[in-house]
Amino acid sequence: MMTDIEHRPEDVGQILIKVQDDIRQLRENLTNKGDGKGITIEELENALNKTEKGLQQKAEQMLSQLNNQVQTLPSADAIQAPGFMALESTWDLKKQTRGQHRIEMSQAYVPREKLRQPQPAGALLPLRKGEPTQLQGLSPGQQSKQTLALRAVYNPHSQQNRPVMNENFGIMLPLIPQSKEKKPPPKPVMGSTIEPLAVLPKANRVDAQLAPPPITEDDARKGILSLIERGLIPPAAQLTLDPSPVKNRMVPLHNPEDRNKPPCTPEIAPTLAGVKLDLVTKNYESATETMAKMPVIPPHPQSVNSLGLSRTTSGKTRTTSAASSQKAKTPATMKTYEMPIQPLQQPHRKKFLLIKIPNSRPPPTTPASGDFKMISHRFAVQNGRIRDTSSEFLSFKQHYCLTWGSIVTVLKHLEKMLNNFAVPVAFINGDRLADLAEEFELERPPSIDDLLSCIVNRDDVENIIFKPGRRFKGPNGRDIASAKIQATWKMYRERSTYLEYRRRKWAAGVIAISWIMHIKMAKVRQQLKQVRLDNLENFRRRAKKFSMSWDRIKKSKRVIIHIPSLGLNQDIRDSIHDFGIRQNTQMSRLCDIRDPNVDVIFISPVPLSEETLQYYSKLLGLKSAIDSGNVEDQGEFSDRYKIIVPEAIKSFPTHRMCLSTLLKYSPQALFRVKNLIKGREAYMMTNVPHVDDLDIAQYLNVPIFAPEPEVAHLYSTKSGCQRIFASANVETPPGDHDVYTMGLLHECLAQLITENLNVKRWLFKLDDEFDGRGIAYCDVTEHLKCFTWAQKEEKRYGDKWSKKWAQEPVFIKILAEIEDVLKNHACPVNTKVYPTWDKFLQSFLSQGGVIEACPPSDSITTLTVDMLIEPNGAVSIVSCGDQIHAESPFSCWGVSIPQSSVEPDVLNVACYNIAESCKRRGIMGYFAIDFVTFIHPTTMEQKLWALDISLQYSDSLAMFYLMQFVSNGTLNTKTHVFDVPPPKQEAKKRRRRLHGQDEEQPPNTNRFGVMSTRLLHTNLSVVHYSVFFQMCRAHGIGYDIKEKQGTVFMLIDSFNREKLGMLAIGETLQGALASFARNMSVIHQEISAPNMQGDTNFSRAISDIEGILGTTIQNADEADEETEGSNESK
Repeated sequence: MMTDIEHRPEDVGQILIKVQDDIRQLRENLTNKGDGKGITIEELENALNKTEKGLQQKAEQMLSQLNNQVQTLPSADAIQAPGFMALESTWDLKKQTRGQHRIEMSQAYVPREKLRQPQPAGALLPLRKGEPTQLQGLSPGQQSKQTLALRAVYNPHSQQNRPVMNENFGIMLPLIPQSKEKKPPPKPVMGSTIEPLAVLPKANRVDAQLAPPPITEDDARKGILSLIERGLIPPAAQLTLDPSPVKNRMVPLHNPEDRNKPPCTPEIAPTLAGVKLDLVTKNYESATETMAKMPVIPPHPQSVNSLGLSRTTSGKTRTTSAASSQKAKTPATMKTYEMPIQPLQQPHRKKFLLIKIPNSRPPPTTPASGDFKMISHRFAVQNGRIRDTSSEFLSFKQHYCLTWGSIVTVLKHLEKMLNNFAVPVAFINGDRLADLAEEFELERPPSIDDLLSCIVNRDDVENIIFKPGRRFKGPNGRDIASAKIQATWKMYRERSTYLEYRRRKWAAGVIAISWIMHIKMAKVRQQLKQVRLDNLENFRRRAKKFSMSWDRIKKSKRVIIHIPSLGLNQDIRDSIHDFGIRQNTQMSRLCDIRDPNVDVIFISPVPLSEETLQYYSKLLGLKSAIDSGNVEDQGEFSDRYKIIVPEAIKSFPTHRMCLSTLLKYSPQALFRVKNLIKGREAYMMTNVPHVDDLDIAQYLNVPIFAPEPEVAHLYSTKSGCQRIFASANVETPPGDHDVYTMGLLHECLAQLITENLNVKRWLFKLDDEFDGRGIAYCDVTEHLKCFTWAQKEEKRYGDKWSKKWAQEPVFIKILAEIEDVLKNHACPVNTKVYPTWDKFLQSFLSQGGVIEACPPSDSITTLTVDMLIEPNGAVSIVSCGDQIHAESPFSCWGVSIPQSSVEPDVLNVACYNIAESCKRRGIMGYFAIDFVTFIHPTTMEQKLWALDISLQYSDSLAMFYLMQFVSNGTLNTKTHVFDVPPPKQEAKKRRRRLHGQDEEQPPNTNRFGVMSTRLLHTNLSVVHYSVFFQMCRAHGIGYDIKEKQGTVFMLIDSFNREKLGMLAIGETLQGALASFARNMSVIHQEISAPNMQGDTNFSRAISDIEGILGTTIQNADEADEETEGSNESK
């Protein structure tokens, strides 16, 4: 009957299921034996005993199994599925692993919602063997307690660890004493523990008229009282709360006679604490009936149709009825005390609680007019006295009895004001007066405007108060008027005295400051003068030492610091457009690295782009290829030169400072240069010397390869160079120098015209100008009325014309006419700088100048010779060339090297004579001499006149060094021939020359160069340099390293790219000129369009070059004819 129970851990529910199965089997056996035979008691007892024995046996097995099990708490990290109850898990130490037990327990979880739903019959019966069993879970409190206990078990440092292990598992863990570190007691915090609150700044506390500082959000959180106490809000400020906590509403009016009467409602107690309640009676009159009983104020004839709004006197005035806004104001012409007494008029209002007014007449009141409103308390002030016995005033006093002290003070001020101005009558708004008393209770006395805000008939009172002289109509008006007159006079007297004192004090301060500034400026000038004298003395000392060691320096390693600075006068620098680009036309100074002993530091006057730096790096890298003749032999020479841009260029973009001054104010650039030349032989080489060159040389402690700035400036002027030419005994144009006055100008010009009647044009040159800018001309002979007579006189006297007595009559007549001729016919060459003759004449007389004769020939050639006076005194000619003119016939635009206009011997003699004269005056370094040559029309001989000397490093010299660099050639200063080394030829087998075959001609080593740094074309700015070089390469514009001829460009404008330098080298002068002109024509055609020609000087340069080509071809043909003629004669 009883089934065997497997020996495995089971819960109590499983045991009950087995017992229930045994009972069901017993019942079935009893039913099957119901065949009519009875069941004996013995059989029944046997069945019950067997069942009891089975239950006891199962109970013993359960107890033994429970004793061998250890209960464990669930993990604190376990996440229960929602809707399921947590069960206590057991771990059988004998048969099962913990993982198997977890699987069985997971099958026993039943959702909580399913247990709460109605179950079918038999659903709650125990499941059979092998089916999951649903058990009752723990309560939430037990689950929390289990979680805390589990955390204590997991944490061995917890104080509950030992008790939990002892209570649940019977394990007594040993007590491990722990030494706790005693923490030192915290140090007391000294000072304030809160952040200081912001207070009113000192400036606002001293001057209350300043605007208050802004209030931050943190300060606003402290409250209004805190802001007032700290001064952030002025004490007299009117604070408005938005929305306002006080709500205004209309109140009913009470009859003064009903004040002491008991209330009409019997249910409510009498008056409480003397307060009259607004009680509503059941039988009250309507508003219409009440208003009908009140008399109506007769309207004024002028205000019947007017609906002007009532005037609000203050923001704190109590709200009145809408009827006041429809009342017409009392005219200012009608006096208040003359108007009749007018009772109140109440408009119709819906659902308003009113007090019944008896039929008796109202008590007598004071006449009212103007902005009369529905107010509770009003009283009159007549002749500066309050009617304190009137019922209105007594009612007002009784209503405000608790604050009467402050009201009395305001009333005294009000009486005093009305009494002083002799106001006959004024009607006071009591409620407004009470509000005003609260505002000024602890503050300053109320002003007149504040007091006027309490007066009902304010317009009438204002007309009286603001009437001139009304202040003196009151009591003691005579004394007040006399005091006012005395105060005004004293104020005027003291004010005048104070103003005079302040004027004198200001004048004394100005005089004192001016004197102090004068003393300081004089001291600074004296210091600067001394510093410049010291710099000049050090310059001379270094120059002397430099000249003594020059022979050693020029053969050893050295560093040349090139500073292409134009140290011109400030007025000239200000008139030069793109002054920085003008200083940057000598970038070819970098070619000094052609000497292997020379390293170059170039100070750039403008910032250079990366594209420009790459171009010069490639150009200078061609040195090895030029020497060998092989294009592939290019090298890297970036360590031989450094380009430094002074940082002061960005600080002074519009001041037109010369480069030396900018470098002087650039400490970083100076420091870098000083580090680069440390421990090496170095010297400076400038362009136009400047005083700041001495400061730079003093800082770098290097000599300057140039004369003193003052000496260079003196002999670079037109009058100074005439002295040098006179001492050198070279031929110069007829003229005179050092002309500073108008009379001297006229006399010199008249004398020169008299002595040289064959000269048609005379030139006037300024001393301090350069590059042909300060020149004016006048064709005098064409406009002289006595010129024909003067020629006759010259013929009449013949050889005696050179005598002064013979020239005197002609000189007198010419002097009389010369002023008008100059005034009407003299013209400046550069009209951009000197637009009129008057402007030019003003500059001519202020700085001085010279008068020169223009060569009397139509074919004139100007030459430029660059010379060098070394520190040891050696003199040499560096380059010589014929000038090319494009913008002006008096300005050099380009040069063709070498010169081919004058015999070399004649030119060399003149140059060396001038150089010796310069050396005697202490001039050292590079300088340029300008000559002019022409065929004299009378003698038909070639003349060579010396025109000008420029003590500077010229642009033509820089371009000549570029020509030497790219061609590896030299200039023969005796013959004026530029030769290049012949190209290297491969060794060929000697062949026998056939009869009649010409011998192979040697290669032509002569080269001519045409160069200019003044190429201008505004359309170049739209083309990048990379595109420009590709365009030139496509048209065959380039340089042949092997043949030593071609075109080389100089990039001088990195960012605008409007200006350019170009060098064209050819075997003949005609070929070089033609190549130069062709290059300009190609460039112009490529970058120009018919509607965008741009501003350029290409066309004028091409025209001048074509004229030079025609002259050279004609000269070549004449030379060939002469050669043929000489050969035939032989």
